[in-house]
Amino acid sequence: MRKFAASIGSLVKDRRATVDTVTAAPTPLQPIDLTDDARVAEVLDLAVRIGDLLLASGTSAMDTATQVRFVAATYGLAQCDVDVTYNSIVVSAHRGPLIPPASTMRIVHYRSMDFTRLAAADRLTRRIRLDAITPAEAHAALDAIVRAPHPYNRWVATLGWAGLAGTVAVLLGGGPLVTIVAFLTTVVIDRVNRVLNRFGLPYFFQQMTGGLIAATPATALYTIQDHLGVVIKPSQIIAAGVVVLLSGLSLVGSVQDAITGAPITASARFFEVVMMTGGIIAGVALSLRVATALGADLPVISNAAQPDLTQLPVKVVAGALASVFYALACYAERRALTAASLGGAAGLLFFVLAQSAGIGPVISSAIAATVIGFAGGLMARRSLTPPLVVAVAGITPLLPGLSLYRGLYAMLNDEVILGLTALLGAFGIGCALAAGVTLGEWGARTLRRPPRMRRTPGMRRNTTLRRPRFGRRSVVMSNSMSDAPPKVG
Repeated sequence: MRKFAASIGSLVKDRRATVDTVTAAPTPLQPIDLTDDARVAEVLDLAVRIGDLLLASGTSAMDTATQVRFVAATYGLAQCDVDVTYNSIVVSAHRGPLIPPASTMRIVHYRSMDFTRLAAADRLTRRIRLDAITPAEAHAALDAIVRAPHPYNRWVATLGWAGLAGTVAVLLGGGPLVTIVAFLTTVVIDRVNRVLNRFGLPYFFQQMTGGLIAATPATALYTIQDHLGVVIKPSQIIAAGVVVLLSGLSLVGSVQDAITGAPITASARFFEVVMMTGGIIAGVALSLRVATALGADLPVISNAAQPDLTQLPVKVVAGALASVFYALACYAERRALTAASLGGAAGLLFFVLAQSAGIGPVISSAIAATVIGFAGGLMARRSLTPPLVVAVAGITPLLPGLSLYRGLYAMLNDEVILGLTALLGAFGIGCALAAGVTLGEWGARTLRRPPRMRRTPGMRRNTTLRRPRFGRRSVVMSNSMSDAPPKVG
């Protein structure tokens, strides 16, 4: 018990993540010459490349802009205007009244999710802040992060996605057969979509293919279940596959952008989420139509049963495993797996308790996501993992795969009102999850405020009595631009 308490304490210890950076940047120990265009361009390129990596990994526009400004200010470019949109970052640095401003722009190309790369970028920002490394050293470190291969084999990631589907099937009440079928179906989905991705097939059609594959085995097994002597609920298999496909979408980032004041980026990301979800729906609908044409009618999907508290331990363990498997599929570090499991377990615990208290699924999802965001914000400081990793992994078991499938099935059977109600319910659950994560992370940041500063002419000094980590007092510039929020789209 002591060891368990010590491990929990080490996770939530006060160690601030870079996403919780203070509003002012530290005084650069080696400030660059603002009249040297080459040095200024080097710093701006470093800042915008770090922003590229963060934005491509799903970080919100506001947090990305804050980090870009922070890196630039560390090297002396304290007055920067940062404009972050859906796929571009523009930075303009003011160098004084007699020198023209320097600016740079970078187009963000989205790449595969790699939580290890995201955490490495987080640690690089820490080094820039604490060790005052030169821009050349920071560039070399960033190049190593970008060029580094995934930390483990792709088959490990495939097994992570498959494990996620299996645990989601358990959460939906599926037995061993349903769990195994969901596991194997997801292996096929992942490997097929990897092949299609190599051929450059648009992501919409990859999602459509995934939805088609998710529904086909469930329909086939339901048709021949009497011959096999088994009882199977195809909705559980299909919903598990839908959750896996939904988990790769940037739902959290889109809602965070909308809440924190980046409407253009939020609209673009949210439209992308809607389109990719439409691809999943199209694939499942195509499979169901083909099954109907062949005479295989699936059973009517009943409403979700009231949670049984006797199943609470099983659901909490399944939620923790689902979060771990998702983090594993996204190449998270081992230290992040523990934080993700605790976030997923806490989310399922509060979700089931809220449901059993008679609270609706939307509010229950918001409560659970708030707990996940808050816990992730605290644990990320000690595990040196961005809170985004814990938050996205934690809410994955709560994604509304079954509601989405129920609404689609009703629509295909001419039950328009019932179908629209279920689809809107799924939409509400998704927004509640993302909004709850945002609120929880805000609460964690507010709880762990930076040490209080006192103003002195031209700078602020840390007045705490803690020993400096690197043998020098933490000195922070008073940033005249810190009162104005960065420009984001």
